[in-house]
Amino acid sequence: MTKRKELSPAMLAALHDGLAIPAHPLALNEDRQFDEKHQRALTRYYIASGAGGIAVGVHSTQFEIRDKDINLLEPVLRVAAEEVERAQLDRPFIKIAGICGPTEQAIAEAELAVRQGYDIGLLSMGGLQGWEEPQILDRVRAVAEIIPVFGFYLQPSVGGRIFSFAFWEQLVNIPGVVAIKMAPFNRYQTIDVVRAVCYSKRCDEIALYTGNDDNIVTDLLTVYRFQVEGRTVEKRIVGGLLGHWAVWTKKAVELLEEVKQIRGSRELSAEWLTRNIEVTETNAAFFDPANHFEGCIPGIHEVLRRQGLLQGRWCLNPKEELSPGQMEEIDRMYRDYPHLNDNEFVRAHLSEWLAD
Repeated sequence: MTKRKELSPAMLAALHDGLAIPAHPLALNEDRQFDEKHQRALTRYYIASGAGGIAVGVHSTQFEIRDKDINLLEPVLRVAAEEVERAQLDRPFIKIAGICGPTEQAIAEAELAVRQGYDIGLLSMGGLQGWEEPQILDRVRAVAEIIPVFGFYLQPSVGGRIFSFAFWEQLVNIPGVVAIKMAPFNRYQTIDVVRAVCYSKRCDEIALYTGNDDNIVTDLLTVYRFQVEGRTVEKRIVGGLLGHWAVWTKKAVELLEEVKQIRGSRELSAEWLTRNIEVTETNAAFFDPANHFEGCIPGIHEVLRRQGLLQGRWCLNPKEELSPGQMEEIDRMYRDYPHLNDNEFVRAHLSEWLAD
């Protein structure tokens, strides 16, 4: 059996310090064919924005890239990896590959990710309805033998499922699980994951990341505290791996850096609660929860289209479009929260990102 790829000490330190990691979209032209020029421009944008990594082949990249008649998983992984290599960064930058499907498929995708030079696999728990928790844990173990695993708690409304506390207790003790993205959009279920980590002897080995787009800022500011065998154990959500951070990424990076500077402060301004609502409302416009998230990918694409980072908001599935009223809501976000967009930064650099 091939020895599992390991993260370098520098990458582990960066992962635990906290990173802004955007979920990478897919660039298409008007014929819904792969637009490599704009795909590369997006990766360059994320690197220049100061992101600490990218997640490729995930929901924002559209799961249809795995369909046999589309077959874009390898190209999108390769193009992003090439751009990271070309950037020759003097800081850690973590390449995360989305991994999904039954165990056999997940193993094949993990092996592909390693061949393409990826550092971690974000292991989706979606699409496994009917599987028992022990089966899913065996799948995690199999993938963790190949590549370090970013666990993933996905909200049920978009294909995830609710797991027991006992499930997370077992998952966090699997060697090779290095981080968990919590995106149940539910405080009770988020607490389950954090508590399971705090109860584990691997507590300090696992970094926690928010995927709760409805609670990003508060997640990043909160200290979780539990009593474990007579001692107090504290844990923070240190960063975010978010589709929301695929847009206005420069501002997202600045937000995370601000949070890092005030962590530990006992005089936290209530203004941060307002900031949380501002970010959540912009997410509502982009991700379309009013229509069961049906417009979330076109919503991301529309923002990137306005900035010139995409040619249009086309998706592989022609039925995926903005929901009624969503365009007007995005307009309102630009009007009401101008301090949250990074249009000036994009304008200043777009031509160089689009250069060959």
